[in-house]
Amino acid sequence: MNMEDMVIASVDDHVIEPPTMFDQHLSKEFRNLAPQYVTDELGNASWYWAHEDKRTFAIGLNAVVGRPKEEYGMEPMNIDQMRKGVWDRDAHIEDMDAMGQMTALMFPTFAGFDGSWFWDAKDKENCKRVMSAYNDWHIDEWCGPYKGRYFRGAVLPLWDMDATIKEAKRVAKKGVETFFFPANPAARNRLPSVHDEYFEPLWKLCDDEGIPLSCHIGTGMAPEANSDLSPISAWITAMPMAIATDAADLLHLNALQRYPNLKFALSEGGIGWVPYLLERADFTHKHHGPWVRMDFGGKLPSEIFREHFLTCFIDDHFGCQNYEAVGEDIISYECDYPHSDCTWPYVPEDLWDNVKDMPDAVINKVTHQNAYRFYNMDPVAELGHENCTVGALRAKAAHVDTGVKSLGGKDAREHGEDGKAITSGQVAKTFVPRTAGEVSESRRKRKGLV
Repeated sequence: MNMEDMVIASVDDHVIEPPTMFDQHLSKEFRNLAPQYVTDELGNASWYWAHEDKRTFAIGLNAVVGRPKEEYGMEPMNIDQMRKGVWDRDAHIEDMDAMGQMTALMFPTFAGFDGSWFWDAKDKENCKRVMSAYNDWHIDEWCGPYKGRYFRGAVLPLWDMDATIKEAKRVAKKGVETFFFPANPAARNRLPSVHDEYFEPLWKLCDDEGIPLSCHIGTGMAPEANSDLSPISAWITAMPMAIATDAADLLHLNALQRYPNLKFALSEGGIGWVPYLLERADFTHKHHGPWVRMDFGGKLPSEIFREHFLTCFIDDHFGCQNYEAVGEDIISYECDYPHSDCTWPYVPEDLWDNVKDMPDAVINKVTHQNAYRFYNMDPVAELGHENCTVGALRAKAAHVDTGVKSLGGKDAREHGEDGKAITSGQVAKTFVPRTAGEVSESRRKRKGLV
């Protein structure tokens, strides 16, 4: 196999929602009650609830694709400073073609990777209506025109289980391939534990419909910086492995014994740590089993993991070299476009460097077959292998400009000292609103004008 022959499916990419996203999916009356995209006097953007005071914004590291790495930080803060493929449906497909990627799973951004930004809205009925509109935008408007290019997902009103089941059934009829779900609902989202009977109706529905749950890092036990003085790169280094704690808890979910089709994807978590987690889980079961009384139905925890979970990686040479210890049937690829970890437009080159020593059959599993099986779709069978490869897609994208461009914006370097590592505390300062005068002064200092 050559690099150009690969078919690439990513199980973790992200969309920066455009300001027009609700226009076609809510009436004028209800559109005025939906989240609004606004910019302040400095040009920084945020979403806020009409008639409610909750606001959020798209953190810059979520949308730095195509920018010089020297400019990575908390900027950009407005879609005008972002590459068009980040927020425009058609331009995004062109960017996928340019990197030879056939299929993507697009996690939400302003809504939270699991939809949790919606959950504490004051007007619950309006919130349910808006969440349904969000799903319709994602399924019909963003994904709909491009057959086989997306795993369609949906957010759920998880604070209300009756509403959750109603919405889950509605979007299941629309053909969604996954539900976005917190890796640990009890940790950060004021919801019951996954071990609580509260979630039983959802487990049953997922089993009946064969729809897996996609759990992104940061929606459970998100890592915190050790201190304000800790380099931000220490936090970035540890972030993927934070999902290991959530994975261990989900592995002990008793519902897995009752529902063979209940599946969880561990999104953006890497794979190199998986063999030790499974080894440790098996040891714990054998050594502590008599007193902890955890029932795995006569199986080892490692067997349960490989039956119910999907893992993924961006760049993980150790994990790929030890794919047998991870499980060749549960490894998939993630691009993470347009976040700071993504390697666009050189995705095929970097992925090939990770998998080139695997047998061809395993390469096919890791690059796309495992993901398509897990999410119950197969565009290769529908569209033909020859139309889905890296080479075929890139041939359509010869016109796409993949050059690095500086588009401006504020960043953590404004708070740093030349020659010293950017710290977690300095990055945190970029969340604090500043006046136009303060921003102007800091930029003048950086340019040596004062």
